[in-house]
Order: sequence, then C-alpha cells, then structure tokens
Amino acid sequence: MLSKLVKTVIAGCFAACASLNAANCQTSGNGPVPYKADSIIFNGKQTGLHYGATITIPNNGKHHTAVVIVSGTGAQDRDGTMAGHKMFADIADYLTRKGIVVLRVDDRGVGKSDGNYAKSTTGDFAADVLEAFHYLQTRTEVNPKHIGLIGHSEGGMSMAIAASKEPKVAFLISLAGLCMDGYDALIIQNRDLVNAAPISNDEKNRYYQINEIMFKTARQYADSADMDKALNARYAEWKKGDDEWVKAHNIQYDHFRFPIWSYVNQATSPWYRFFIKYDPAPVLAKVNIPILAMNGDKDLMVAYKENLANWKKLPAAGQDKDVTTIVLSGLNHLFLPCQTCTLQEYSSIKSPFSPEALKIMGDWISKRFQ
Repeated sequence: MLSKLVKTVIAGCFAACASLNAANCQTSGNGPVPYKADSIIFNGKQTGLHYGATITIPNNGKHHTAVVIVSGTGAQDRDGTMAGHKMFADIADYLTRKGIVVLRVDDRGVGKSDGNYAKSTTGDFAADVLEAFHYLQTRTEVNPKHIGLIGHSEGGMSMAIAASKEPKVAFLISLAGLCMDGYDALIIQNRDLVNAAPISNDEKNRYYQINEIMFKTARQYADSADMDKALNARYAEWKKGDDEWVKAHNIQYDHFRFPIWSYVNQATSPWYRFFIKYDPAPVLAKVNIPILAMNGDKDLMVAYKENLANWKKLPAAGQDKDVTTIVLSGLNHLFLPCQTCTLQEYSSIKSPFSPEALKIMGDWISKRFQ
C-alpha cells in the first residue's frame, strides 16, 4: 500500500535487474543469469485487457513451479520500482535461480498494459491476477498444478480474492500483505504513520480525531452518492470545535492542515469505496492451500501483528493446517533494513531486498512443490 495510501497521510488521511531481456547469458548483481527472461504481452480473456509482463524461466528442466507477483497500492511497473528499489525484479531473479518460473506484470495503464488504474478497484486487480494465473497455465515450461501467487501490501488482498475464485491456485505468499478489513487497516496505518511523524503530540491528536471521523463517515456512506456531502459536513462540524481549541490555546500560527478537498476526491473513488468495505474473513474462508506470510517488524504501512494473526486464523475459517507466519526483525514495508523506518527514508537505503526473506520464500516453495 504505497502510493494512494501514503501520499495523503500526515496531510490528513490514508494514506538484480531493472528490466530483463530475452537472453540466456545475461548478468545481474548476482552474477551470470542461468535463465531466460522474455518480455511478453498476453491477453486477458475476461477483462479484455492486454498485459505487458516479463517471464523468467530456468534454463534447465520442464514443468516448473511458477508464481505471479502481485503488486500493492499505486500504479507500479513490472519490476516493482518503488523509491528507487526494484523489489519484484530482485524476487524474480532469486526465485528463478532456484528453478521457479516468475511472471511479473505491469499494472493497468503502466508500461505495456492497457486499462485505467485510477478507475479500478482491488477487485479489478484480482481479476488481473487471475488473467496472469491463467496465462501461466498455457506455458509448457510450467506445471499447471504448481502455480502460486506472491502478493505485496494491497497485493495480499488482490491475491486472496483471486484464490477464493480459482481453486487451482496452489499456494500464497504474503509479503506484508494486507489481511484486515479496510476500515481497521486505515485506522491502524494512519495511527502508526502519524505517531512516527516529527510533529507535536497536540497535532498528532488532531490528526487522530479527524482521520477517525473521516474514515467512519466514508465507511458509512461507501455505497452512497452523497458521500462527498457527508464528508464535507462532518469536516465542517469538526473544524468548528478545532478552531475553538486553537483559539483557546492562543496558537498564533497554526500549521495544521487537513486536505479535505483532496481527501473527498480520493474517498469517493471506486477504489476507496471498495477498500474501506473490504472484509477478508469471507474471502479467506474459501481458501485452503499452503500460505506463507511474512512482515517486517518496522513496517509502518501494514501492521505486522494484526495482519499476520489474520493470515493465521482466517484461511478456511481457521482450518487451514499449512499456514506459516514469520516476523523479520528490522525491516520496513519494502523488506529493507531501516534506521528511522519512515517513508522518507526509503530512497536513501542502499541495501537490497532482504536476503533472509528471499531464502525463506525459496526454501518454503522448494519444500512443498519442487
């Protein structure tokens, strides 16, 4: 959950390889590449969209286990480029070296993919995941019974929805994947982000108040054409009391700003309406396959305790016997080692995607499917 959910937080609300070309003797940061990487376009039979992607295939053997990488919030390219880090390219390089076929796809409206990201919901993104899954089923290099999904952040929601609709999905891997209802996720995420911000306790409390009011109102009016009116009315009501507070405390230069206009535009979008109503319980009750869920304990975007607990208890209504949850120490939302662990630090981190997380993923897949 990076772009949509981050860019308005503190403003008041919610917030390896650069690209691989077809060749058998490429190089990467890890040395010679023992696989081929093809840039492809495949067609979505149900969505009617064309998807740009890169598929990486081990040189040796046939009928490989395969994965689709599922991106989180914000229109992302196939490499998962975020704050200068190419998260999905790193994962693809490592797993393909382990003998696993990896498909990573440009999001709607990005790169070579069709579609309008801004007008799409998490449910639409789940449909894109299924198109990628079904494409892998057509590849002769892939064992069609061993195709799984790796979802990062909001991608955890997308892949869960996809798996609930497609019983042939073999496994799920959550990388800080969201596994909470949308409203609670917004409350906790904003609480953590505001709490980490370098602002006074008084200003933090003002954000806590208005965020909760806005989120509750958005959830209440998620299916209403009058959501914008309700949000503006609740904000105006809150602001009267807040203005009195400012006056009583003799604050001469008030730096607090809640972007009500931009928040209303965001909250009334199809994506936000879908997100704030989302409940993972009935979705994961339909999923009974091996699941690996990992989170960094310094993640400010997806609360690791609450989300890992849900990954453990919700699949198949608590009866899924093969669910592994792991907390990785010192890692942020992008699985990078961090110091301040704020969003602003992402671009200054030089370390790659966690080698420990990569090894856990590779070993977990190999143990069950190779």
